[in-house]
Formats: sequence, structure tokens, C-alpha cells
Amino acid sequence: MISPSSHGRAAGPAAGTARTRPHPTAHLGDFTTDRRVLILMALAAVVGCASVGASWLLLRLITLCTNLAYHGRVTLEALPIAGTPLGWWSVLVPVAGCVIIGFMARYGSEKIRGHGIPEAIEAILMGQSRISPKVAVLKPLSSAISIGTGGPFGAEGPIIMTGGAIGSILAQMFHLTSNERKALLVAGAAGGMTAIFGTPIAAILLAVELLLFELKPRSFLPVVVAAVVAAAGRTWFSPPGALFPYHGAMPLSLEALLAWIVVGVTAGLGSGVLTAMVYASEDAFEKLPIHWMWWPALGGLVIGVGGLIDPAALGVGYDNITHLLAGDLAIKAVLLLLAVKAIIWAVALGSGTSGGVLAPLLIFGGALGALEGLGLPQADTGFWALLGMAAMMGGTMRAPLTATLFAVELTGDMACLLPLLAACGMAYATTVLLLKRSILTEKIARRGHHITRETHADPFDLTFVASVMVGKVDVLPAAMPVDEAVAFFSADAHRHKSYPVVDDGRRVFGLVSRADILAWARESGHGAATIGEAVEGADLVVAHPDELVGTVADRMAAGDVGRVPVIDRGDGRLVGLLARKDLLRVRARRLAEERDRAVYLRLKTRPQKPVTEGAEIG
Repeated sequence: MISPSSHGRAAGPAAGTARTRPHPTAHLGDFTTDRRVLILMALAAVVGCASVGASWLLLRLITLCTNLAYHGRVTLEALPIAGTPLGWWSVLVPVAGCVIIGFMARYGSEKIRGHGIPEAIEAILMGQSRISPKVAVLKPLSSAISIGTGGPFGAEGPIIMTGGAIGSILAQMFHLTSNERKALLVAGAAGGMTAIFGTPIAAILLAVELLLFELKPRSFLPVVVAAVVAAAGRTWFSPPGALFPYHGAMPLSLEALLAWIVVGVTAGLGSGVLTAMVYASEDAFEKLPIHWMWWPALGGLVIGVGGLIDPAALGVGYDNITHLLAGDLAIKAVLLLLAVKAIIWAVALGSGTSGGVLAPLLIFGGALGALEGLGLPQADTGFWALLGMAAMMGGTMRAPLTATLFAVELTGDMACLLPLLAACGMAYATTVLLLKRSILTEKIARRGHHITRETHADPFDLTFVASVMVGKVDVLPAAMPVDEAVAFFSADAHRHKSYPVVDDGRRVFGLVSRADILAWARESGHGAATIGEAVEGADLVVAHPDELVGTVADRMAAGDVGRVPVIDRGDGRLVGLLARKDLLRVRARRLAEERDRAVYLRLKTRPQKPVTEGAEIG
């Protein structure tokens, strides 16, 4: 017999009897988080501080590389690329920068290629949240060279990867699980984004919508700590307040709502076009008969030519965001910025150079929104540009809540919250319906992996064992001789794969399977040995009727067993059997909820008056 155990394992025939029976859910709680989260939160505070330092260093490296490449000066003064004395020779600056990046990627780490966020997701889901120190150094350095030599990228992707690497490296110094490392990796990513933009709430939402793939206190709280610490630490090198202050609103009306929806749908379509451009460029580079190390150099040449056409398209372009919100760009300048930056950005990303996508998406969306504003209801150009920025980000990254709050925190304008939410929601709906994957997950899919961005409650964690177990169980008596058990399984009648072995009080000794019978059949001279004696002392996995199926399924997987006896917590008596097929029924129930459609309420209609024979109709 098996004495009940909170761990679900039992050996030996002794069992206790409980006088009172607790409530069936008394041992369950809303969360599984324990005090270890305090350790993670403390480590997250360190990660947040380190992310601030990394962000400060990255921004200074970008400025230094820009000044050195375009002006030949070693200074941290912000000098514009448009004022370079190089003239036509400036075409070669991005080429030189991209050649360096190609060498760094080949002989340093290939993981520095791309825009950072897909690499972070891949490390989380496929790499047990482990990022090497080499990536933590090479990623910001390569990004600084890329952006500093004119690359049309943002700093947020690289700093998300760098902050994540800092969190991962710190986590690898302690005895932590893979999921605990994930919490610190994502905390570093959120801290880095906060340090760059001063948007802690949006950074936390980015973690929830893109990186965590779960919502548990164990992972959420460290992210909050890192983001808050980074927001406070950011004031060390940047004044508090919105990065791009803007205040403008549009009164709510049906006409206004329709206009917001138009901006969102248009941004969603634009997201599809941009995604297609990036991966069409990547496909084109794949066909070239040269090593991928040289692809960035070709992308750099396109960047250089684009810079001659419109110097404003080069670099991070934060000043472009400011001008779009202010509405002081001419239509021709907006069109030129949108066209040139989109082309060089798509080609550069497709070539495999290093840089982020967030700032460019803001510029694309802002330019598109500003152009749409010419034909939309009365509101200033900056309002439509802001809606376009957020909608483009929300649709392309499939993160509408992040995009909404990101725009609010960037501008400090809470009055635009509802329009932003409407536009981002419609952009998200458009891209979800039109595109199988986002610009981020497409990169991961091309590396041979698949992820799903949908999260839902695990039905195993909502179902009790008692509701799916088999209640009427065929058993074998513990007093049955081994030879008789061998004969029992050898009979022509249908037999189960295994049977619980119980005593007269239905207390479980163990399980007898066909494999046991085959082993016993090869032996001889069992004498008077019983199957109870044969299985007694074995380490047996059991379940309790008031346990969640998910808990038992994990136990079955750990023990590599396909069936477990279900015993009463009070007296240890056998009350049922749980098998793999019962677990599949739980899964089938969830599928039915997704698939089966039914109508439960119908509007009553007035019955028609019957027409009698001979009555005149019409």
C-alpha cells in the first residue's frame, strides 16, 4: 500500500487516516511564485543599473563614431551628418562601417547580425536564456559603428540585446533555472529600452507582449524593478521628462473615430509592405555568389547613395521625429524621407548589418500619418504623425499596448491615449489578418524555428484529476502468486497494459505491467511469492483526486510513466487511474472550445398565420 505524499510518490504498505478532510482546493493558490522572486528582484536592480551604463556608453559610441566618420573629429559633441565636409566621398563611409561589421560578425559572433529583438527571443526560447559575454561586447560596438557610419537604424534593438545579455550573464553566475535566467534577461532588455527612451511602462509592456511568453510574478516583478531603476538612473545623463514633448488632441466624434481607424489600417498595410521589403532584400542577398560577410558592404553602398539623395535618412534620425511632431516639414521633404529611408533601411537590414527597427518604424509611421493628415478631419499635422508612429510600431511588432503607451510616454501627452489605442488596435488587426508572421518572428522562422505569439490558460492547470480519471479500475490482489499472474496475462482474453496491485482494503502496493510479466515469465522457481511482495518497495508515482492534471502530468513526465494510480489523501485507498489518454481528453476539450460553434440564444419571431384552403392571397 502507498501512504499519501505531497510529492505524489509512495513506497510500502503503511498508510495513515485523516480525521478531517480539507477543502479540495485548500492546497492551491493563484500563483506558484515563492520567496526566490526576492533574489531575482535584487539581481534585477543590479541589471537595471548596468543597463543604464550600457545605454550611456552606446549613445556616446554612436556620437563618437559619427563625428569620427563624417567629420574626422574625436569629440562627443553632436555634429550633424548633413554638415560633413566629405561631399561625394561620404558614400564610402557606410561601406567602410559595414565592412568592419561583416568582419566582426564572421570572426567574432554571427549573433550580432540583425536588429536585436529576434536574437533575444531566440535566446529565450531556444537557448535557455544564455547569451555569451562576447555578444554583450560586440553587439553595442557593431551597432555604434553601423549607426555612426550612417546606418538608418535605431539604438533600441541593440540595447535590448545588450541589456538582455547583461541580465543573462549575471544570471549565469548564480545557480538559477532557465526560467529565472529568462526573467533577468528580459529585465535587462526592459532596462535598456527605458534608459534609451525614458519609457518604463512601455518597456514593461514590451517584455510582456514580446519577450516573456508568460505572465507570472516570478518574471514580471524583476522586469518592473529593472525598468524603474533604469528610469531613475537615466536622469544621470538625460533630463527627466518626455523625449519628444508634444501636446495635441482631437475631440471624440464618429468622424474622428473613423479617421483614427483609417490611420491604423493604413499603418498596418504599410507594416506589411515594409516587412516584405526587408525579406525580399534578404532573399536577394541570399542569391549572391559571395560570402555573407560581404553583404553588409553592399548594403552600405545603398545607404551611402541614399544619404546623397537625402542626408536626413541617415543615422538614428531622432530629429526627424521631432520635425514630424512639430509639423514643420514640407510635403516633398516628408515624401523623400519616407521613400529613401524605407529603401536603405530594408536593404541594410536584409544585408545582415547591425541596428534596431523601432526608431525607423516611428519615422515611417510618422511620415505616413503626416501625409494622411492632409485629407483627414481638422487636427494638426503632428497629431496624425503621432498616430502613424504608434500604429506603425504596434502593427509591425505586433505589440499594440506597447506602442500605445510608448507614444504616450515619449510625448507626455495623455490626451492622445484613446486615439492612439484605436489606431494601434486597427494596425494590429490588419497585420494579424494579413501576415502569418511579424518582422521579428519571420527572422526566427527563417532560422528553422517556430514560435506562437498567442498565450492562453493551460487547461491542465484548470482541471482536477478527479474529473478525468477512470473511477472503475480493474485491479489485481496483492496475494496473487506470481505464477498465477503470469498465467493471467498469458490468457487469450483482453488484458490492460498494467494493473494496480491492492490489498483487501484497496490500498495500493504498486503496478504490474506486461513488461513485469515478461520478465517474470523468463524466470523460474517463484514458489509461493506473491505479486504484492514482488512490487513492494518500488518507487511508485501516484496522484490524488484533488490535484491539478498539470501537476500530475509533470510528475508522469519526470518519472517516465504512462499510468498512475489515484489514491485518496485521507486513507490511501485506490479511487481511480489516470493514463495518458485521459490527459489527451483534456487537450481535446480545449480544442473543442476553439472549434465547436453553437447558438444558445435565439430571437423569437412572430409565428406566421396559417393560410387556409380557399383563402385569397395577396
